[in-house]
Amino acid sequence: MSFRPRAVSAFTLTKEGLRVTVRLTPRAARDAFGGLTEFEGAQALKVKVAAAPRDGAANQALIRLVARTVGVPASRTWLESGAASRLKTIVIEGGGALSAELLCKAS
Repeated sequence: MSFRPRAVSAFTLTKEGLRVTVRLTPRAARDAFGGLTEFEGAQALKVKVAAAPRDGAANQALIRLVARTVGVPASRTWLESGAASRLKTIVIEGGGALSAELLCKAS
């Protein structure tokens, strides 16, 4: 029997709001959520966007999709890290457990 450490949660509540770890796939057929996955030792929300990863278009599509899903303006959602990586961290200002639940249900 081997020990396998659990992945760190994709959702973290902070003073700013809800921090979400995302594994983004650009150039998909459509914008969609794909459930939770483990990626690079962390749990992440899988998201696909139709936009290409050029000039930040895929990142902006991600922010718009997440904001629309949780019902907040896109201006209250931002990319905290991972601008040029598949693994990203976004923050939803004022988001909480309800925002995490809405994102999970959309998956």
